[in-house]
Amino acid sequence: MQKLYRLMETLIQKEESFAVATIFDKTGSAPRTAGAKMVVRADGSTAGTIGGGRLEAEAINLAGEALRLKQTMLQSFDLTSRDVSGMDMICGGKGEILIDYIDAGDENNRMVYQAAAGVLKRREKAWLITILDSIPGAAGLARQQCLVKPDGTLTGKIDCDPYLLEKLITGPAKISIHAEAFGKQRFLVEPLRQGGTVYIFGAGHVSQRIAALSENVGFRTVVLDDRADYANRERFPEPVEIMVIDSFRKLPELYIDEDSYLVIVTRGHLYDKVVLEQVLRSGAGYIGMIGSRSKRDLTFEELVRQGFRKEELDRVYAPIGINIGAEAPEELAVSIVGELIMVRARREQRKEKESSSSRESCCTILNPDR
Repeated sequence: MQKLYRLMETLIQKEESFAVATIFDKTGSAPRTAGAKMVVRADGSTAGTIGGGRLEAEAINLAGEALRLKQTMLQSFDLTSRDVSGMDMICGGKGEILIDYIDAGDENNRMVYQAAAGVLKRREKAWLITILDSIPGAAGLARQQCLVKPDGTLTGKIDCDPYLLEKLITGPAKISIHAEAFGKQRFLVEPLRQGGTVYIFGAGHVSQRIAALSENVGFRTVVLDDRADYANRERFPEPVEIMVIDSFRKLPELYIDEDSYLVIVTRGHLYDKVVLEQVLRSGAGYIGMIGSRSKRDLTFEELVRQGFRKEELDRVYAPIGINIGAEAPEELAVSIVGELIMVRARREQRKEKESSSSRESCCTILNPDR
C-alpha cells in the first residue's frame, strides 16, 4: 500500500493524471479483496491489483474511459462462481468498484496524496474520505476528498459536517474500508495504516489460511518456502508476497524491525528450529512458533545449549496462537492471526500512551508555571 500511494504522489508531482480502481462492498459483507487498489495510467499500464480476472480487465477499460472523460465512476459487479473462486472472495462476489479520476492539476489532490504517502511512510494512522455526488444527466460523479488524522487534523478541502467526519472514522471504519450513504451522498472511508509485516515461514495448508486472514486485517504478508510447488501464486493470490528461498538453513536478507511479525510454521520441527535460531535476535516485534509444549521445551533446551538466553526465548509465542481449542487449519489460522492482532493492538496502545506522555512532558517544560 505504501508503494502504491508513493506512486500516486510521484505521478501528481509529474503532473500526470491517472485513475484509481478500488473495490468495496455496498451490503456490509465485504469480499476479501475489499480495499484492493489498482492505479491505471493513460498508457494503459497498471500498478497494484484488484484480484485479476474479468473484473480487473473491466476495471482497466473503465479507467481508460474515466481518463478520457475526466470523470469519476461507480460500477456495481456480480461475479460468476468461477470469478469469485479466482479472486478468493468469501461472500458471494457482489459489490462495487470505484474508478476515481485523479486530476494531477488539482491542488486538493496534490495535498491529499502527498499527506497520504507521508502518513504511511511515518507509520501513522489516517482515513482517506471520499464523498460522491451524482451529477444530474451525467454518467460521472462529483467527488470531494480529504485525509483525516485521529487528532482531527484535516488535509484537503471538503464540504462536510465535522461531526459527520468523526462518526465516519469510528466503529468498523477504523479497521476496514467502509461505505455509507447520507442523503444523496455516498461516503467511502478508507483507513490508512501501516499495520506491520507478517513473515510466514512455510507455505503449507496452515500458512495459506494465515496469509488470507492477515492480509484482510491490514498486515503486509510475505510467505517464504524452499518449495516452488507450494510457494506460488496459485496457492497464494495477490496481494500476498511470495519468496521462494534456497533453504531455511540460510534465510535471505529480510527487513525486520519492531513492526515485523514472524510466524514459524514450516513442514517440520527441525526447520522450525533453524528458522527460530536465525530470527531470535532480529528485533522483531513478534515471534511465534507452531508445535506442542513438549516440542517447544526440547527446542528451547537445545537453543540454550547453543548459547541463547532464557530471556530471549521467553519472547517467543509457543505454542503459537490464542488458545481457542483450534484443530483444523482454518481454526489454527484464526487463533494465530488473533494473537497477531492482540500483540499489534497492545503495541499501538503503548505507543499512543508514550506519545501522550511525551506531549504532556513537552507542555510541562514549555509552561513551567502550570
